[in-house]
Amino acid sequence: MRTLVCGSLAYDTIMVFPDHFARHILPGDTQVLSVSFQIGEMRREWGGCAGNIAYNLRHVGGEPVVMATIGDDGVDYRERLSAFGIAVDGVRQVPGTYTAQAFIITDLDDNQITAFHPGAMNFSHQGRVADVDGIGLGIVSPDGKDGMRAHAAQFAQAGIPFVFDPGQGMPLFDGSELLAMIEQARYVAVNDYEGRMLAERTGVSLAGIAERVDALVVTLGGDGSVIHTDGVTYPIPAAKPAAVVDPTGCGDAYRAGLLHGIAQEWDWERTGGLASVLGALKIASRGAQNHAVDREAADALYHATFGTHLW
Repeated sequence: MRTLVCGSLAYDTIMVFPDHFARHILPGDTQVLSVSFQIGEMRREWGGCAGNIAYNLRHVGGEPVVMATIGDDGVDYRERLSAFGIAVDGVRQVPGTYTAQAFIITDLDDNQITAFHPGAMNFSHQGRVADVDGIGLGIVSPDGKDGMRAHAAQFAQAGIPFVFDPGQGMPLFDGSELLAMIEQARYVAVNDYEGRMLAERTGVSLAGIAERVDALVVTLGGDGSVIHTDGVTYPIPAAKPAAVVDPTGCGDAYRAGLLHGIAQEWDWERTGGLASVLGALKIASRGAQNHAVDREAADALYHATFGTHLW
């Protein structure tokens, strides 16, 4: 099933400062802060929610179609997606902009200083769901505010079921805007912190949100996840990763598993199990799109965790 993945494409530049920020920042003089950090290690990673979700979904046999905006520097990202067999029907280049990107400096205490430039992401509303043919399922993941609202409304108008994944985009919206997108969605996916924030902002409990959609999915990190549907709660155990290296992109990998299971019309326990497995495969590698993932690897870990096979 062709699945429209609406969200961001971004570059993440990650730098490691081989010292401690606290030794170079004077607490009493932060009003005139002027510091320079000499970086010992730097790497550039492929990122953005749409790219991460599509990467995982494609590698387990799904048919993702990315809907996102890139800048003048984003041609190589489009080519990368195409090389993996990911459809780029909905990728639009916005002249005169940069592709969204984050610059992250981490010190030896794992403190971080991050600068984020949304760039072309601010024009995500220029892409329309109707521009892409043959879509049977979708997801609205973190992106530009106008794009998220527009794509949710367009999915609903077209009668296409979709997952609403507010994620780090949640602070962009007030309670009424979030409720409107929940009402338009068929499914909602959040982590436990985002779930609490969603309930607080909307004034509707998680139980109340679950009643408004076919399924509410809440991830719990190392404690697995829970899926609330039709008055039933399914606890999904966490699959055991080969190593815990980098959680970046684990939530996106999990959402790819949800999308694949929904597209295949699997039951929720099997769907949640695949989602859990994809998150575990991802966490064992550094970066959001560097891990090896395919149907065989997913099936092997699923069998080791749940005692049955996926395929």
